Amino acid sequence: MTSLTPQFSDLGELGDRTLRKVRRRVMPLIVLLYFVAYLDRNNVGFAKLTMSEDIGLNAAAYGLGAGIFFLGYALLEVPSNAGMYKFGARKWLARILITWGIFATAMCLVNGETTYYIIRFLLGAAEAGFFPAILFYLTLWFPAAQRVTVLGIFILAQPVSNALGAPVSGLLLQMDGIMGLQGWQWLYIIEGIPAILLGLLTPLLMTDRPRDAKWLSPDEREWLASTMDKELAVKSSTGKHNFLAGLKDKRTLTYSALYFGLVCGIYGLGLWMPTIVSAMGKFSTAQVGFIVAIPYTIAAVFVYFWSKRADRTGKRAWHTAVSMVLAGMGLLAAGYLLPVNPVLAMIGLTASAMGIYGAIAPFLSMPSAALTGAAAAAGLALINSLGNLGGFVAPYAVGLLNDATGNNQSGLLFLSACLCITAVATYLYARKRPEGDAALDPAVAAAAAVDTAKIP
Repeated sequence: MTSLTPQFSDLGELGDRTLRKVRRRVMPLIVLLYFVAYLDRNNVGFAKLTMSEDIGLNAAAYGLGAGIFFLGYALLEVPSNAGMYKFGARKWLARILITWGIFATAMCLVNGETTYYIIRFLLGAAEAGFFPAILFYLTLWFPAAQRVTVLGIFILAQPVSNALGAPVSGLLLQMDGIMGLQGWQWLYIIEGIPAILLGLLTPLLMTDRPRDAKWLSPDEREWLASTMDKELAVKSSTGKHNFLAGLKDKRTLTYSALYFGLVCGIYGLGLWMPTIVSAMGKFSTAQVGFIVAIPYTIAAVFVYFWSKRADRTGKRAWHTAVSMVLAGMGLLAAGYLLPVNPVLAMIGLTASAMGIYGAIAPFLSMPSAALTGAAAAAGLALINSLGNLGGFVAPYAVGLLNDATGNNQSGLLFLSACLCITAVATYLYARKRPEGDAALDPAVAAAAAVDTAKIP
């Protein structure tokens, strides 16, 4: 494929220097915050290995509680993002971090199905607004042409969180009896406290908008602010961009439905991976943790490569669809190979992790490119809210299928079907749209025209 970088992304020395500074200042904190968020919402998959027997959860009850997180998340997603747009990302993210850290730690108090469901729901409600707030925040700091790579760095926190968190979680489960608590209780306590601490630090470390960035030189600050203003002006000329417009936009609803299918794969796999690996042999919880880290480590490398490639070519829809097909085929292979050969099944799970996480950045860059301003804050919140209902449906469906069949195979086949259908639908919808192909993006075309005019 022909690279779009020279034509559409020639920023000049000042632009390159500015964005390097922004990446170094903004991205480490963003990645760390998402790392902790993903750890706190997914560590229930490891806790299940011993918690289920202690409090009496069957597979369906575990899946319902794991997924009920996303009901609370979906209900408060849009109102939370409205608060972020009003009060600013810095203050609002601090509020989100502190409240979700409190409920993540409170998971150590569950003593049966009812308390399990209630605290998981409250945890989801507390975290509502975090993900779209981060996505919107990135649209304020990075031009659209660089956004897939930046989103890829952000999304790296997901597989990295699982890769690093898996062995840590497996080891924490072995803390049974310390101070009279079970290992799964220590897991929730130790992994929940960092969110509270980061909530206290975020207002000191984060800057709301480019014009407030005193850590940039005056010329860098002016270049970035004017560049983002010009991009917003080009996109704003094509339609309404107020908060309600983002909720009513047909593209918002379409991407919500497509994101639902992708999220089914993300959390269907993530919340059940420790259980699937545990069923492959007689492993200790620590061994399960180190084995689970393998597919996520490989996926993290792939995410970085795939996101940069999507940025370079501008073919966001194509990269999204190919990734989801890879994920679906990996799950299909794992489903059929689980009873036959655990090693080959593990290769299938690794391919599925690569595909699932590789699809996220190019997918989310499409609605991020299509919507701007307050409409982006609202639209991204609604997409994340409705799409994340897949995080409720998939774990519960997999749990029901596992209870009904007595194995993990049927659940993996269900997730494979979700991803493959979504891949086809995403490609057919977005391949000829500006946000699906950067060559058709009016903002990118305008930037290319400016660059051409500067050539003597």
